[in-house]
Order: sequence, then C-alpha cells, then structure tokens
Amino acid sequence: MIKTGPLDPEHSVPFVVEYVSDNGRPESGVLTAWYQENLDFIEQKLLEHGAILFRGFDINTPASFARLTRSIAPGLLDCLDDNGPRTKITSGIYTSTEYPAEYQLSMHSEYAYSHKFPSRLYFCCVVEPGKGGETPLADNRKILKKLDPRIVDEFRTKRIKYLRNLHGGNGFGLSWQAAFQTTDKSAVEAYCRDMSIDYEWKADGGLRLENTFDSVIAHPRTGEEVWFNQAPQFHPSDYPTDIYESLLNSYRSKEDELPQTSLFGDNTQIEIGKLKHIRETMFKEATVNPWCQGDVVMLDNVLVCHGRMPFSGPRKILLAMTGN
Repeated sequence: MIKTGPLDPEHSVPFVVEYVSDNGRPESGVLTAWYQENLDFIEQKLLEHGAILFRGFDINTPASFARLTRSIAPGLLDCLDDNGPRTKITSGIYTSTEYPAEYQLSMHSEYAYSHKFPSRLYFCCVVEPGKGGETPLADNRKILKKLDPRIVDEFRTKRIKYLRNLHGGNGFGLSWQAAFQTTDKSAVEAYCRDMSIDYEWKADGGLRLENTFDSVIAHPRTGEEVWFNQAPQFHPSDYPTDIYESLLNSYRSKEDELPQTSLFGDNTQIEIGKLKHIRETMFKEATVNPWCQGDVVMLDNVLVCHGRMPFSGPRKILLAMTGN
C-alpha cells in the first residue's frame, strides 16, 4: 500500500512516499499512523534528500492538513516578521505567499534573514493549480558547490545585512502590523530584541528594521555547509523589471528607504550581476514538478530551498512550520 522512492531518478529532491491501492481512497489517519511507525526511516530520508513528498493520502482540506501537522509536528510556529503577504487559516496554518500569480517567486529558504528560523516546512495542496504554480525545490548543499567560489568567499567574509522599511498602514510592501500580526508596538519591540533585530520607529508611523546574518551556515545535525540566505530575494532587483525600475526612480538617492533591500554587512552594495548569478544557479538546481491535490511536502528548511512558478486559474497551497 505504501510505495517509496525518488520522484525523479535524475534528482535527489524530493523523496516520495505514496499510498497506492486498488480500493480507492485511504482511511483517515493512515499517513499519521505510517509516519509514527517509520520515524527513523523518515528522518534518514529527510536528511539524505532534504524533502519528502507524501502523495495519495487524501490530505486535501485545511482541517485534514491541520490534524496531520499537529499530530506529527506539535508546536507549529506563527508566521511573524514575514516579508511577504499570506493569510492565517487557523493556529499554525497559513496560505503560502500570496504573490501575484503572473510572477515567479525566486528560490529561498524560509526566514533565512532571521537568527531563529523554522527547521521544517510543510506544504499542502488543497486546490491543484490550473496551469503552472509548481513549487521548485533545490538542495542548498549542491547550490553552494555550484556557485562561483569567489562570490561565495565574498558573501562569507562580508555577511549579509537585511534592511526593511515597513509602512504604518499606507504604502508599498508590508505594514508592520501585517508583518507582526499585531498593533502592539511593545510586542514588536520585544520580538526584535529577542531576534537581535535593530529597530527604529519612524516619524511617518513606519518601522525600520536591520539585521546582519551569515550567508553560509552548517546544518545543525549533519554539520554540512549550505547556502542559506535571502540576499537575492530581498534585493529589489528580484522584482519584475517594471516594478524594479519604478522603485529605483522613486527611491533614487535614498536607497536606505526602500521597502526592503540587502547589502553586504559592511554596508557596501551587492553587484546586480552577482545576484543574478546566484538566482540562476539556484534555479538550475531545482526540481520542478506539478502539484496534485492532496500532496503534502515536508522540507528540511536548511537543506532545501523553494520558490513558486507563475500560474493561471485556481491554486491553494497551505503552509505550516515547526522549529523541531
């Protein structure tokens, strides 16, 4: 009834656990029971491949996804200090980033701009995309090896500074209220102190945030080095060309007021060509496979990065995160 193996023999990401039966849909709780009976196998495959696709288990509603994740990954995290819009469905369950359907979302590891990031992500396909809308997956270990060593050395040495200007309710990008899911400034300040984020309340009601982070880290369990940062995605050159050019015109000579950007840790600019090389290398390593309704993908957030392809028609992918 349960078949396992690589989804694509030419790519290590993802490993697949599939329910196969001639008797129709699986009974409720089959995946939870199998998961709990095979914990060592799952842990081994997750560290080896970085991502596991569970297919055919009929996890196709927010309620069934919530039941599954809460049973196998207690202590789901809230999406606080987000850098993209999403909707909270219920405690610990969110929509994936609600980026305009016509644009591609670049490869990234979730919260790589934070000193505390989720160790695992869980995605669930509730509504199969009409056309496109795949979630590319790529191994950060392989990406590190494929990048230009000179660029890697520079990013290692200088580190990455993430700069954000969240508006107070009116402006381009996210408001600080949406990013932190609160209107309580003291709660935001406490979070920033806990996360080692430098913050400043602005006269216009907005919030300026700065923090500096490594670009290459070691996996906490295996010790393997991985490419782990969001410098390419944070930089405004990641936006579609028309939006990027509009931002450059609007913020000319005041780049530190951009809604978000990335710099080297010594406050020098990152060359656009280097960011382009990184984005292209990350995507070249990606496996791009269509979603099927009921699919659940579990990622090791340090080992594997993800993105989103443009799409048309319906699409609903849910997200849950855990620190364990």
